Amino acid sequence: MIRAFGVTDAGRVRQSNEDKFVSDTALGLFAVADGMGGHKAGEIAAQLAIDAMTGFIGRSDDDEDVTWPYGVDDTLSFDGNRLRTAIFLANRKVFRTAESTDEYGGMGTTIVCVLVSGDRAAIGSVGDSRIYLLSGESFDQLTTDDSWAATVLAHDPALRPEDIEHHPMRNVLTNVLGGRPTVDVHVSERTLRSGDMLLLCSDGVHGVVDAKELSHILRSAAGEVEAAEQIVARALENGSRDNVTALVIRYEPGS
Repeated sequence: MIRAFGVTDAGRVRQSNEDKFVSDTALGLFAVADGMGGHKAGEIAAQLAIDAMTGFIGRSDDDEDVTWPYGVDDTLSFDGNRLRTAIFLANRKVFRTAESTDEYGGMGTTIVCVLVSGDRAAIGSVGDSRIYLLSGESFDQLTTDDSWAATVLAHDPALRPEDIEHHPMRNVLTNVLGGRPTVDVHVSERTLRSGDMLLLCSDGVHGVVDAKELSHILRSAAGEVEAAEQIVARALENGSRDNVTALVIRYEPGS
């Protein structure tokens, strides 16, 4: 059984909220998108991505009716390939819309998503929104940021995050939905354990609330509703200047 709850807030600086999310326990689909672009284009990009993914996951629930326009990854399960294809389709939708008018030119969005079936979870990402997993005593980041900072840190083990925290390139994204006709899609899979909690969040959260604090909130909250609400509240208290979104999922085995 899956229980989930999401909270999104425009924050205390920006007038509009370009974060969007879906939490659909019937489909087993959960996703957070953080849009970017002027004239509310970021908001549109994020919603287009969410809608495209939700539509394909809904249509592909019966494996007899599935087509694979982007091929099949033999290392992934059926659901892993469904999620992978849904992300590619979302990229195509955002890119084509961005090309259609100057008003939307240059828009894009990040995406982090989870597709749950039984105790199996397919996990996908593009951009720098994140997915964390609280399982037993461990708290791990399951996604890797597609950003200049993450790339530099990965290639130079001697560097620390604080060494580049003021670099003008630190927040530049290297991979987003809608930025180009093709996109690098990251998909992995794992088995969930009883009591596991997944946190999907935009950088408005993880940019100001560190992993230790996020772990503490998830462990101490009474449930997924309280956890999501507390995480968003903490991000705002910590001075987030961005839109803020937290989607918390809890897995418990059931019939």
